[in-house]
Amino acid sequence: MNILITNDDGIHAEGIHVLCKELSKIGQLTVVAPDSEKSSISHAITLSHPIYYKKIYRNKDFFGYGVYGTPADCVKLAFDVLLQEKPDVVVSGINLGCNDGCSVFYSGTVAGAREAALMGIPAIAVSLNTFQDPVFEPAAKYTANLLKQLTDLKMPKGTFLNVNVPNTKIKGVKFVRQCTIPIHGTFKKTYNPTGKAYYWLTGKKPKHRKNNEFDTYALNNDYVTVVPIKSDVTDDTFLEQLQNLDS
Repeated sequence: MNILITNDDGIHAEGIHVLCKELSKIGQLTVVAPDSEKSSISHAITLSHPIYYKKIYRNKDFFGYGVYGTPADCVKLAFDVLLQEKPDVVVSGINLGCNDGCSVFYSGTVAGAREAALMGIPAIAVSLNTFQDPVFEPAAKYTANLLKQLTDLKMPKGTFLNVNVPNTKIKGVKFVRQCTIPIHGTFKKTYNPTGKAYYWLTGKKPKHRKNNEFDTYALNNDYVTVVPIKSDVTDDTFLEQLQNLDS
């Protein structure tokens, strides 16, 4: 199995190193990830300046390619420049911090998987539900196990999996829907030394539906959550209604 690995925390982040250690047991890896943190950059691509990459070594051994770009850039560059053939699967992560619910619209980690899905390649985004004292190994092991199971289950083209893993004792796994309650952010006003106001956006997790059929609630109750997400976001039902309108 040929596996392309990316993330949005950057090629030097602990999560991607732990993931690679585990996935190297089941496949041949190519790592193409941002050379610095690109959290919450969503599905941005770089058009305003050139994209560079450099080879990254760990303990004198080649590890992967650090890209001066976004996670989506990394996948595009890998497919078009760095890989001789397309991978069997793309894995993006392991992200420090969860990407459940509406976070999928802001996450660079999720975008890395979505970009692969747009190109017709099966993909998984993996995130850990903590920002403090992370233990990435269980998430890495679950990802490897999921990949082995997916070899017998063909993923639909244009679909990818969004996986979130608790940082505590795992109760089990839930295959669920995405929670769509929006994230309500507030802006904190501060002043620079010249007296000019500027603002910090502070995100606030939404109240979640108390239902294990949705990812946010199941994750907060210590279940691994797996959500299949389509890259085609057309509302087919409303499209039919629109097509009945006078042109």
